[in-house]
Amino acid sequence: MEIRIDDNAGYCFGVVKAIGAAEEELARDGSLYCLGDIVHNNAEVERLRNLGLEVIDHQRLPELTGRKVLIRAHGEPPSTYLTAKELGIHLIDATCPIVLALQQRIRKGYDEMKRLGGQIVIFGKPGHAEVVGLTGQTDGTAIIASTPNDLENIDFSRPIRLYSQTTKSREEYQLLIANIQSHLPQDADFVAYDTICNRVANRARELETFACSVDVLLFVAGANSSNGHYLYEYCRKVQPRTHFIADVAHLRCEWFDGAGCVGISGATSTPRWQMEQVREQLKKLFIS
Repeated sequence: MEIRIDDNAGYCFGVVKAIGAAEEELARDGSLYCLGDIVHNNAEVERLRNLGLEVIDHQRLPELTGRKVLIRAHGEPPSTYLTAKELGIHLIDATCPIVLALQQRIRKGYDEMKRLGGQIVIFGKPGHAEVVGLTGQTDGTAIIASTPNDLENIDFSRPIRLYSQTTKSREEYQLLIANIQSHLPQDADFVAYDTICNRVANRARELETFACSVDVLLFVAGANSSNGHYLYEYCRKVQPRTHFIADVAHLRCEWFDGAGCVGISGATSTPRWQMEQVREQLKKLFIS
């Protein structure tokens, strides 16, 4: 059996930046707090926890006066920065530059919509860390469309500025745009911005090529990774023998019956070492 790891799989540069910032601080001080999981991958979170990283929620902030707290790549709403300033917390801001730029665009759009009596609509997963940060740029007033058909809260008689969470499907976003346009009057003031990360959009096309080149594809990602589930479902459309696993314990020998080539890929939140761990386990099962 041939076992191949997808060369294009693994961390995006935003996650690399956040983890690098955490590792640098941990090497210096031996401890660091992080607002939420630094990445949606339990194995990587556990590795960093063993190095001294402690994951906290916002309720813990009042206890951390004078301490260092990492803001992960997903970003945070303005209220978090204000709270940290009031409490004397030193923030290590590892917000992904693409997310940061999107936050600024939404803030600008929100200011415009306040003048025009319009509304901000964000295509994203309700409660997702990035979406919470984006919504915060609108003082919590943005309308969240979770699917292309989630239109019930949009007032089509008012101006609309539409943005997408950076890790959403470009195909679904285009469908949402078309659905909104179908409800608009002829003179509507509607602008949709292309805010999906190119790394995510291009990743789908790269994955299609890789998935078609193997007999079985193992997609390694955290169970709570939005990007992971999107890319996994994309893979299944072109390679029916695709299986989602969070760690080697999920492997099943019957998946590989008759397979000459097995591919291993992952989300933008999947560390390379975890994919290599899966490869080594497959070697033990089928090659040793």
